[in-house]
Amino acid sequence: MIDHQRRRGTWDLVLPSLGSLAFLVIAPGTLAGLVPWWLSRWRFEPPLLGWSAGRAIGVVLLLAGVVVLVDSFARFALEGRGTPAPVYPTKRLVVSGLYRFVRNPMYLAVISTILGQAVLLGSRDLLWYAVLVALGFHAFVLLYEEPTLRGRYGSEYVSYCAAVNRWIPRLGGRPDAEV
Repeated sequence: MIDHQRRRGTWDLVLPSLGSLAFLVIAPGTLAGLVPWWLSRWRFEPPLLGWSAGRAIGVVLLLAGVVVLVDSFARFALEGRGTPAPVYPTKRLVVSGLYRFVRNPMYLAVISTILGQAVLLGSRDLLWYAVLVALGFHAFVLLYEEPTLRGRYGSEYVSYCAAVNRWIPRLGGRPDAEV
């Protein structure tokens, strides 16, 4: 009995982890990796606004986006016991880590990654693409994600929304969230 429970507990971590990894490669990998490559071929153009030192800002935005994505996807698998993919959602609402400060760190991370590439490469096309992605995320969150999460988690999600901003990080984080 204990051995069976231990194996089931292991699979409760392995399956969400594999699912999150697959979704990380497919969704953000496409939006923040493949499409920017198609648009820019990752070629350096003259720096935006003629400011070469700005490329360092691009590197910071790019790296920060990647770190936030990995952390967020790990939280969905390990704490939420699911994935960000609607086909295998989390069993628990994830409100720790960066989710204490802002409700949508994954989307912000994807936008940061795209903006980072735009600034680093000097690509106006990627800047416009980042704007389109941000608008698409906003529409998706309003029309699908938030209503779905309200239905799935009820008052827990409503309270979370009241305490944590959708897009602009709240300094200090959610007062009653886990650290």
